[in-house]
Amino acid sequence: MTFLATATGSGLALAAVLLGWARRKYLVTTVDGPSMEPTLHPGDRLLVRRTRRARAGQIVVIRIRPPMLDAPPPDLDLEEVPPAPVEREHPDGPLFIKRAIAVAGDPVPVDRVPCLRQTRQTTVPPGALVVLGDNAATSWDSRDYGFVHADQFVGVAVRRLPAT
Repeated sequence: MTFLATATGSGLALAAVLLGWARRKYLVTTVDGPSMEPTLHPGDRLLVRRTRRARAGQIVVIRIRPPMLDAPPPDLDLEEVPPAPVEREHPDGPLFIKRAIAVAGDPVPVDRVPCLRQTRQTTVPPGALVVLGDNAATSWDSRDYGFVHADQFVGVAVRRLPAT
């Protein structure tokens, strides 16, 4: 009985170590919105490898804090507005899924991302990316916020997962 208990305890410890390693290396996220159509659709699940490196053309996951309104519209009656539901969100902002179109050392794609014309750089700086959604009409991407910096980059999509 002692051998069985020791073996079971060792197996559980090994499983915990492997699970911890997997959680540090990978994450699973779900597409929410049409910005990557027709490649990805709302509800698609992706396995994402946490990394600091991406290649142009890869689907990447980034964490960008959307712009906040400074104040509510002046004609809004706050007493008539129902309270907003509490959303559990990472303090650094939600995850976004985009396609890397230029990585560090690539020429800055000013033809596709006009807001980058204002930068003096001719190549994408070290640790930065330029990203676009495959569905340009509905995508909030580098055309709106410029370079994605290393601290905003989460990882690279490895594969689509089956629906649950």
